[in-house]
Amino acid sequence: MSSAISTDLLDRFAAIVGDKYALRSEADLAPHLIENRGLYHGSSPLLLKPGSVEEVSGIMKLASETGTAIVPQTGNTGLVGGQTPRAGQSDIILSLERMNRVRDVDPVANVLVADGGAILADVQKAAEAHGRLFPLSLGSEGSCRIGGNLSTNAGGTAVLAYGNMRQLCLGLEVVLPTGEIWDGLRRLKKDNTGYDLRDLFIGAEGTLGIITGAVLKLYPQPLGHQVAFAGLHSVEDALALFNLAASFCGTSLTGFELMPRFGVEITTRHIDGVRDPLEAAYPWYVLVDISTSDSAETAERMMNGVLEQGFEAGLVQDAAIAASVAQQKAIWHMRESMSDAQKPEGGSIKHDVSVPVSKIPHFMAEAEKAVMAAMPGARICAFGHMGDGNIHYNISQPVGADKTAFIARWREMNHIVHGLVLAHGGSISAEHGIGQLKRDELAAIRPAIEIELMRRIKRAFDPANIMNPGKVVSLDV
Repeated sequence: MSSAISTDLLDRFAAIVGDKYALRSEADLAPHLIENRGLYHGSSPLLLKPGSVEEVSGIMKLASETGTAIVPQTGNTGLVGGQTPRAGQSDIILSLERMNRVRDVDPVANVLVADGGAILADVQKAAEAHGRLFPLSLGSEGSCRIGGNLSTNAGGTAVLAYGNMRQLCLGLEVVLPTGEIWDGLRRLKKDNTGYDLRDLFIGAEGTLGIITGAVLKLYPQPLGHQVAFAGLHSVEDALALFNLAASFCGTSLTGFELMPRFGVEITTRHIDGVRDPLEAAYPWYVLVDISTSDSAETAERMMNGVLEQGFEAGLVQDAAIAASVAQQKAIWHMRESMSDAQKPEGGSIKHDVSVPVSKIPHFMAEAEKAVMAAMPGARICAFGHMGDGNIHYNISQPVGADKTAFIARWREMNHIVHGLVLAHGGSISAEHGIGQLKRDELAAIRPAIEIELMRRIKRAFDPANIMNPGKVVSLDV
């Protein structure tokens, strides 16, 4: 593929969507060339905003004919550079911003059909308007979009009860690199007719095709909801409390989030409206979320039972139960703001990892020892979805350290943390994806046959390597 595209070819792409929706100026392109953490800054001569599946198909047909690289982009909230065009190339960005409709809601069948560019919060509201729940919840839900959620197999805070996006999707509509349209918008929970093509595109990060539509699962709105915030002495106590809560609540336990004292301190310090619900400070905290389908009384009984047993066992040192919806949202806001609260503290080296739930205490202890030995003074902000083993193991720079020098040690810290993750049978990417950030590392740690199978799939769908090239798996071998 050429690193430059002629003006005539750019004009041909622009004609498919109309000049109004073909952006070329530096000011218009700038927000789409960099990802949230600033690790990747790409280049592009053109951003296209198609308004229909047919226009997406037309773009991909022309791209296939001319060998032009296309980078799909939805909310641009990804954290591994999967949505960012390559630097020094002329990748064309295809934004699904205009394809943002909720096409249909069927509360009887408990399904919702949405465009790939539909904003997650809008999907949640559309389900709620019909007395239903779409359970995916993320800190970026006001700007992230369904196509991106599916392309990264997003998890969020309710995976424990509802699963990630792979479990929340019944069918897809996809435009292939050739411009062909696969209409797989099936609403069936049971369909054993051949290979499950849907699962190939979910989690593929736009490297096999562009998700333009999806059939999503809905659930009844819970009638009872309780949220509590508890202080504990150790991660071991948090694991014991989780096991207690899971046994007592069963599928009604919808969230169990682990947070360190440092995370609570910086969130209350930097995020407006956030306060510590407890009077005393504790080394660790958990957020317990319980939802029930029958009544508010059941949720209240369950929460009280979990905390009472936790106190009796010496696991819970103090706890606060939200007394209103506003207080529930405030506690969740603290947890969801913890990543942003690290920015004012300087540089932050991020890890989105998962380990078996039973191994979390061992992993946390060993990782802290290794990180502090390599970087004395580092401040660890390890938090996340304890119920499914997904820990965001973030490291904030030592106080007074040079940010640039600290960030330069990103790969070194990755090597330390990821090495321990793999030693515990875990994964170096739990919910953020691979993108550019972890592509080469993925190739190094997975069995050769596994990487080769990925490459075969990529070549089968995208032999010209025009579909988000350079992400997830490299064909340059």
